This record gives sequence, structure tokens and C-alpha cells, in this order.
Amino acid sequence: MTDDNTIDGINYGPLAGLVGTWEGNRGMDIAPEPDAVEKNPYYETITFEAIGDVTNAEKQVLAVIRYQQIVTRKSNDQVFHDQTGYWMWDADTGVVMYSLSIPRAVTLIAGGDATPSDKGIIIKVAAALGDPDWGIVQSPFMRDSASSTKFSLEMTLNGDQLAYAQSTLLDIYGQSSFDHIDRNKLTRC
Repeated sequence: MTDDNTIDGINYGPLAGLVGTWEGNRGMDIAPEPDAVEKNPYYETITFEAIGDVTNAEKQVLAVIRYQQIVTRKSNDQVFHDQTGYWMWDADTGVVMYSLSIPRAVTLIAGGDATPSDKGIIIKVAAALGDPDWGIVQSPFMRDSASSTKFSLEMTLNGDQLAYAQSTLLDIYGQSSFDHIDRNKLTRC
């Protein structure tokens, strides 16, 4: 990687600094339960891999980073979240795109931007159920039992430090718009 955000000749823009393996053990998952709110401390590993660029319809070129996130509860050392997807950068428009899929039959594509700040690069993306551009897709069971209606993610990347706050609004257990929150701070290995 060079200082100009290129890897193997491809401009990854603000995503270039993500490449590598990251670990964090200060995570907190705030999730709904039928009669309460569950708070789960966790640790995780996220691996980001630069995989090149893709051209769409001979007009749009995206730099692509694949990732996998494995999240483990501190209380019992059991994996409770395994997520995979892609980060994409459109240098022509400055748009950051994020896709994720989790093995609960939920997937989404979110869009947003990246801005420099005194804290580092701040990347923000969002998606919503029914949004024609940045949407959420889920199985009929999830739609009817634990529907994800809105998603947002804010990451701050500063050298070998990465922090994120993620919010997923859920309609679950008779609660409308429960704010399921995940936060952690990670360090590049």
C-alpha cells in the first residue's frame, strides 16, 4: 500500500486503510429479548482483503474489499455472529457502498460517504427497508418475526485503530423500532 490509497495500482480511496486483520475485545451488543434487553460483551476479529476492482455496465468502476467478521460472546466463548460482505468505493462519485449478509436470512446494501476529521476518516453508511437505493432484504420469517427496518454504521479509522457504532432498528417481540446496537474498538494485528 502507498500513501495515495492505492494497492496494486487500484485506488481504494478511504477504504485502503481497512485492509488487514483487526481484533477488538471491548465490544457491547445490546439486543432485544422477549421481556428485557440483553447486553452481551464480546470480542471479534474482522479481516478485510483488497480483491481488486469491478466495472459495471462499462461505466462505473468500483474498488472492492471483501470482509469477514466473527463475533464471540465473552461469557461463554461461543460465536454468535458470523457476517460477510464487501466494501466498495466509487472514486468518480465519492460514494462508499457496503453489503453484508448474515446467516439469519438477512442481507442489505448500504450507501454513504467518507470524510476526513481530526479523529481520522469517518465512514458512514445507511440502509432502510423499502429504500429504492440502499435497501434491506430478509426472508419471510424474519420479515414477520424480527424485521430489520433501518440500518446505520459509523466507523472511525485512524491508522491502526478502528472504532464503530452500528444500529439496526428491529420490529421484534411486539416492540416496534427496537434499537439493536453493536459497538467496538479494534486494533490492526
